[in-house]
Amino acid sequence: MSKPETTAATNFLRPIVQADLDSGKHAKIVTRFPPEPNGYLHIGHAKSICLNFGLAKEFGGECNLRFDDTNPAKEDQEYIDAIKSDVQWLGFQWAGEERYASNYFAQLHDWAVELIKAGKAYVCDLTSEQAREYRGSLTEPGRNSPFRDRSVEENLDLFSRMKAGEFPDGAKALRAKIDMASPNMNLRDPILYRIRHAHHHQTGNDWCIYPSYDFTHGQSDAIEGVTHSICTLEFEDHRPLYEWFLENLPVPARPRQYEFARLNLNYTITSKRKLKQLVDEKHVSGWDDPRMSTLSGYRRRGYTPASIRTFCDMIGVNRAGGVVDVGMLEFAIREDLDANAPRAMCVLKPLKVVITNHPEGQVENLELPRHPKQDMGVRKLPFSREIYIDAGDYEEVPPAGFKRLVPGGEVRLRGSYVIRADEAIKDAEGNVVELRCSYDPDTLGKNPEGRKVKGVIHWVPAAQSVECEVRLYDRLFRSANPEKDEQGGSFLDNINPDSLVVLKGCRAEPSLASAEAEDRFQFEREGYFCVDRKDSRPDALVFNRTVTLRDSWGGQ
Repeated sequence: MSKPETTAATNFLRPIVQADLDSGKHAKIVTRFPPEPNGYLHIGHAKSICLNFGLAKEFGGECNLRFDDTNPAKEDQEYIDAIKSDVQWLGFQWAGEERYASNYFAQLHDWAVELIKAGKAYVCDLTSEQAREYRGSLTEPGRNSPFRDRSVEENLDLFSRMKAGEFPDGAKALRAKIDMASPNMNLRDPILYRIRHAHHHQTGNDWCIYPSYDFTHGQSDAIEGVTHSICTLEFEDHRPLYEWFLENLPVPARPRQYEFARLNLNYTITSKRKLKQLVDEKHVSGWDDPRMSTLSGYRRRGYTPASIRTFCDMIGVNRAGGVVDVGMLEFAIREDLDANAPRAMCVLKPLKVVITNHPEGQVENLELPRHPKQDMGVRKLPFSREIYIDAGDYEEVPPAGFKRLVPGGEVRLRGSYVIRADEAIKDAEGNVVELRCSYDPDTLGKNPEGRKVKGVIHWVPAAQSVECEVRLYDRLFRSANPEKDEQGGSFLDNINPDSLVVLKGCRAEPSLASAEAEDRFQFEREGYFCVDRKDSRPDALVFNRTVTLRDSWGGQ
């Protein structure tokens, strides 16, 4: 895509926070990032992380990391570890130790008992299907549960027996007694506790009843002294319930909920359920597959934390929805790597070249800058009789405008000499397997006498180059809206079959032999690449393409 307009990023929450501090409403702001540990973080979470941690940092406050671990059947320690790693990789650190909603299970239970004693909660025996029927719809009011008028004593007894494990999963639920006729569906006697006989990764088997997200969320904020509870717009209709709990419980603080528009990125899936489906059904290699929209995936692909933070600044924070062009994210990483990634050469489809007039055994060590604009030093590149160029840089019958190597034609080797193609060696099928060329020894660092050579191609020395594997990653989905398949299929039907091309036997310049995991480079004329942090080894390097040099999807 073309360079986005560089306007100041908008964030409607900044003036709100500033006003709260100026008025003395809060002496210090406290925000929180509360992920559920039921999957890996994705690019949408990055917007929330940058927002919550960024506001806390900007205004001298604190941001907590709190795991909303109220559904143990879908949660795992692997996800907790990955989330902590991703937040820190992105450049942020939470205040104190990480927190868990499960830290507050005892307090939440006691507050549930207080609601029962106040006649504001009851144990309901309706099945989930029956409860859905009684709840009504957006156009019809709900009906009171037949168990709504149980006595306080009976509700206390039943809730105690639920906690003791007397009843099976789903047999009963504790519900708030609010208003079954409310136009806000969230206020129609929402569930506070469900029975779930499940082992919890933090509390073990201490509990067999677990609080709902709505009952946990606001009270956890209050316990932690959160001042600005920031969530996405789908929770706007939950805010009256959030406030109802705070008003009806003896909480130690009164946080305020604010909502912002979530990140919708074209060519991208951010549903954790669908991301998990991609992993479980092995459409990708794992949560950190470089084609995934997870932060682990972007990291492995070669995205930098700075580029993702820049992207989040570019899109701003508001309450208006809309779809962001993924080209903005790609622009952010291109800008970062163009400025900061050292240059190197790697031949993806090697074609051997023998320079017939170069003395056998003679090696000339050329020096090329590691970066054209920054002082990153130089790298040494041996030039000798045998080199590799890319097979695509030679054409016997060139298309119009072709400026590379043709029979009898000349081209300059990057940072080296001008060579001429004299003869092509072919195999039995007629494929070119080797070129015999000659070089002009008077063209190092200067133009040849009496003729113009327009083309410049990359190359590596045959003897000293490093064999490697290169993985060419592209967008995982071929449609801008992968959720919607025009033929009525699923999002899986939109998977791009060319999203990964693996090239083995590639040849990298010698300076790349010492490349380490997550080192990033611009491979000249090819794109930006990084050393794979999972599969690469010193004796078997693997490079992942982060992004092409230019947008190859423009207008699609």
